[in-house]
Amino acid sequence: MDSKSAEIQHPSRIVWIGGSKGGVGKSMTTMAALDYLLSEGSSVVLVECDNANPDVYRAYQHLVPAERTDLDDADGWIHLVNLCDKHRGSTVVVNTAARNNVAVSRYGQTLDSSIEALGTELDAWWVINRQRDGMELLKEFMEAMPRARVHVVRNGYFGDERKFELYNSSKLRALVEGRGGKSVTLPDLADRVADDIYTQRLSLCAASKVLPIGNRAELRRWRGEVGKVLAQLVAPAHDGVLGRAVATALPT
Repeated sequence: MDSKSAEIQHPSRIVWIGGSKGGVGKSMTTMAALDYLLSEGSSVVLVECDNANPDVYRAYQHLVPAERTDLDDADGWIHLVNLCDKHRGSTVVVNTAARNNVAVSRYGQTLDSSIEALGTELDAWWVINRQRDGMELLKEFMEAMPRARVHVVRNGYFGDERKFELYNSSKLRALVEGRGGKSVTLPDLADRVADDIYTQRLSLCAASKVLPIGNRAELRRWRGEVGKVLAQLVAPAHDGVLGRAVATALPT
């Protein structure tokens, strides 16, 4: 396969793991994204923005190029854009901190307006639980970052897909999917395995080798299920869908 074909199949992009609140599962989703992209042979860069709890950075800093930045001020956004420019051709995975929406509203245009110049795409994977506030925060994010293609990730830790009734029946879901985004459910991982990964600061790859055999079996099952879900999010987008939908009004 020549390099041009490889680029078409594995386009560079910025994957923004958001949710703007703590405890929804952003860190595990980021680890799942890194794990899946690496398994697919993608060139991956991690940008850790959760400086209070940089768990993903600690687990992956020796596996992929990893940087930390603070998106609470303008300098952090400038640094993020420059990192994306430096790593053109790679997928840049951004693990965001809780309570990030104020900064997104204030400085998000720094990144949003640079997407075309960077020659990349901005995909936001918005992680939600079953509460309404995550949906309200997503509306704010979509207003501040109109060039982002938004996918909603229902965290299966909070229940199966049917239990996300507020989102499933919402106008917001219709808007997300009308803009070319997808709504998926991240499978639940057994607590004892997730706890080991966090407390030992393990990458998923490392955990698959060092955890007890039963834990490894559960992790292997979960990684397989997660791969099927994330494959939907990294598939090439249909040209023009986002551009036509950017002007669509957000639901009130």
